[in-house]
Amino acid sequence: MGVLNLSPDSFYPGSRLPGEVSQVVEAAARMIEEGAEILDFGGESSRPGAEPLSIDEELGRVLPALRKVRERFPQTPISIDTYKAEVARAALEEGADIVNDISAGRMDGQTLPLLQRSRCGYVLMHMQGTPQDMQLNPRYDDAVKEVSGFLERRLIELASEGVGRERIVLDPGIGFGKRVQDNVALIARANELGRVGRPLLYGVSRKSFLGALLGREVEERLQGTTAVHMFLLLQGVSILRVHDVAAARDAVLAYLALRDDSEDSRADSDNDSR
Repeated sequence: MGVLNLSPDSFYPGSRLPGEVSQVVEAAARMIEEGAEILDFGGESSRPGAEPLSIDEELGRVLPALRKVRERFPQTPISIDTYKAEVARAALEEGADIVNDISAGRMDGQTLPLLQRSRCGYVLMHMQGTPQDMQLNPRYDDAVKEVSGFLERRLIELASEGVGRERIVLDPGIGFGKRVQDNVALIARANELGRVGRPLLYGVSRKSFLGALLGREVEERLQGTTAVHMFLLLQGVSILRVHDVAAARDAVLAYLALRDDSEDSRADSDNDSR
């Protein structure tokens, strides 16, 4: 999943796209060429402390570019990164396929009715607090168990309201109301989250926990990001949400080659033992 960031105040300056629609379309084309299989449009920064946008501001940032990208790349799945039901509704009407919601439907009471009316995919994410306060004092006894429990309960709640599990991908919300040790645990034990029974999406690209672990500024965190991506793939994670598509694709291709060779070797060994 390649991030098309239309917010001028995102935490990673290198991902910020100018407002010109033609340049966003060019960025989308480049990501698809580099291997992106989903494009994720976002108009509002969700970095810690970010101020919320009005609905009109967010729509003005994302809709013109989303419309043009949909026209040029009709087969590429498009995700809208928003917690506002009105923004999600407008994006779906313009051809988006997925709602990527940091709030798990808790920040806008119209999100559930929208999901009930639509057949879109839904990224259900865990966040402790809101972007304005989530990093002030996050606390967990066991982040993996608590996040896993939340995601499982929310899946059940949505299913009871007619939003089927088959439409939902789970995101543990790396960096969203988490301490460094919580982020590390959620990565190291991703396989435990997989037991909830839905595909996992992780967004770790260049985030601040890597800065804390590596002592590197955001511009220098690509190698660390790629290392974490490989570890997540080994844990069974299905979707990587990334700024650097080409590097992530290389990690995926290397992982698949190693996995397939390992499986072939095990199959040969089993045949020999017979």
